[in-house]
Amino acid sequence: TDKITLNNDFLIYDAKQRVLSMLEDNYGAPVNKPFAAIGKNALGPLKAKNAVWLGMLSEYDWHIICKLADIMAGGDIIAGSMITEQYLLDLEREAYLSLAGEAKTQERITNMLTKGKPLRN
Repeated sequence: TDKITLNNDFLIYDAKQRVLSMLEDNYGAPVNKPFAAIGKNALGPLKAKNAVWLGMLSEYDWHIICKLADIMAGGDIIAGSMITEQYLLDLEREAYLSLAGEAKTQERITNMLTKGKPLRN
């Protein structure tokens, strides 16, 4: 369980004690075990675009949601394919860089920084 230190004067001491305790317990980093992806075919119902047709989402909102869904499904692979956490992180990085290069994303970022409100473009 996580320990909470309420007194800032004890933060470093408590952190050091926690690390020493982990050393005594022979703690090791978690193993990155492969797991089965749900695959691209699982996204069929999501990609029905009902929320866009109902006016709840913009086309660009939908574009972003589809990128996120593709990451969560494991990309363009079939259901049951074994993937790792690093594989998902690589997909996420690729999607992030792709979105960051798009004009509508840059407009959203600029609007949030200048006006403090999200832009629905």
